[in-house]
Amino acid sequence: MGSVRPSDDELTVLVTGFGPFREYYPVNPSWEIASSLPDYLPPDRVKDPTRRSPSDLPRVRILVHPEPIRVNYEVVRGLVPKLWDDPQQKIDFAVHIGMAGPQPVYAMERLAHRDGYKIKDVDGNLLGDEERHRQEGEMWIWHDMPQEITTDLDIDDVYKIWVERSPKTGRGALQLSDDPGRYMCDFIYYSSLAHLSKQQRPRKLLFLHVPAGSCPERMALGKELVLQLIRSIVESEHLLVRGHETQYDVDRMKLAHEESRLCSVLFIIVAISAIGFGS
Repeated sequence: MGSVRPSDDELTVLVTGFGPFREYYPVNPSWEIASSLPDYLPPDRVKDPTRRSPSDLPRVRILVHPEPIRVNYEVVRGLVPKLWDDPQQKIDFAVHIGMAGPQPVYAMERLAHRDGYKIKDVDGNLLGDEERHRQEGEMWIWHDMPQEITTDLDIDDVYKIWVERSPKTGRGALQLSDDPGRYMCDFIYYSSLAHLSKQQRPRKLLFLHVPAGSCPERMALGKELVLQLIRSIVESEHLLVRGHETQYDVDRMKLAHEESRLCSVLFIIVAISAIGFGS
């Protein structure tokens, strides 16, 4: 993904998309959208006083994986650690994008599944993890990992901001989902979540399903929705951190007030004791 190091005061969001899905979809909209994204999140051009968007968001670098990911289980399994462990990159968040059905729906996925992958990849291969688990036992890559893993992002908050920020023409198509489909989309999502979990790192990523089809109008809408999704993730996390800092300041003020009150009480007690001793 290159060797350009981001500056310390900017955030980096990794974005991936998939390659063709057999002969049915020689053009995968997930990659068309991902590859169209700019290098940096554009400034917010919409100024709405009713929105809670902070004005001091850091600069956001969009790091798109340089090629579409082949719809192949072993390719995905081998690639995911490289995405997250590249010493040249500091990944703060990630958005995996994949294609769903033809319905005009854009779905944010809450969780991913470990088991149940029964569909062959584009090269005709099954995942075969049930047999692999039996053979490898404790050495299996996902041994002791839960059947479902959720993102650490506040996905309900991200979704709320995303709906508020997205073009009105696309808002009705935005959904939250608990079923990524137990195919390659589910698989890459679980692979990333499990990899970060095993390393005890924050799981700051999500998966976005986009509709099939690659007409210019749909691609333009998809690009805008992904940009607003990235902005929503950053805003949600920024507001969360700010809230924690504000609560910390409040707690410090309360503690300082309590210490001052105790000092006053002790002073009075000492003064009274001194008067009594003197008499």
